[in-house]
Amino acid sequence: MSLSAANRITDPYHFIPGTAPILISIPHAGTHLTPEVASGLSDAALPLSDTDWHIPKLYDFARALGASILVGQYSRFVIDLNRPSDDKPLYTTATTGLYPDTLFDGRATFKPGMTPTDAQRQQYLDEIWQPYHQKIQSELARMKQEFGYALLFDAHSIASVIPRLFDGQLPDLNLGTNSGESCAPALSEILEKTCQQQTRFTHVLNGRFKGGYITRAYGQPENDVHAVQLELAQVNYMEEIEPFSYSEDKASELQALLKPLLAGMVSWGSERYKQGAV
Repeated sequence: MSLSAANRITDPYHFIPGTAPILISIPHAGTHLTPEVASGLSDAALPLSDTDWHIPKLYDFARALGASILVGQYSRFVIDLNRPSDDKPLYTTATTGLYPDTLFDGRATFKPGMTPTDAQRQQYLDEIWQPYHQKIQSELARMKQEFGYALLFDAHSIASVIPRLFDGQLPDLNLGTNSGESCAPALSEILEKTCQQQTRFTHVLNGRFKGGYITRAYGQPENDVHAVQLELAQVNYMEEIEPFSYSEDKASELQALLKPLLAGMVSWGSERYKQGAV
């Protein structure tokens, strides 16, 4: 099916190049909608509550570390950039797919009979999902060529209480390394130690969130590409109900931990590869 110029998708991501061998991927902060998704969303989905609100603002400090930053522009209700293109489930527990038909709380994403067509969803895959992942791949390849290694930090957030997805309240910081397969053990230890050196925020490694498709697909420590996902409980930097306001005071406290986490990751990479380790 050919697509008219009017239906073409432009600017699927925003990219800020950096100077250090670390890429921060932010796949779920986008709020752009295609016309068919915008017209088809249910009343429950209209607030876009499953968005990773304000994550680019929260991590803006990383530019001073030399990080490259990649931000998806389209809502996950159009297509989820952190799911595989074949839509195979990543978790055995409740989850959402490549084209989410339900919200995190289980309510329907679309009004009856208003889901996008297969052809439209193929367009989203070709013109949103593919360019985002091609950019990840090209940037990691550039870093490896220039530095000999690459670091990938996949940045996420979620409401702190979602009974359908997890029991009770989520820990404040949820680090995921695909059960230890997406990065060197020493890097996990550095990140855990940084979290353990403070008492303000709770944390867990490879708990409910072990890393989505991006972490699992690109974390290849045997090839000197190390990937980590961090799922933040939103209560620590914003209001979790509409209008989902950003809290400068809360965010400042959280950034006091996020900054040494990322700085520690960068320092670990520099020291490891300066010594010629593989």
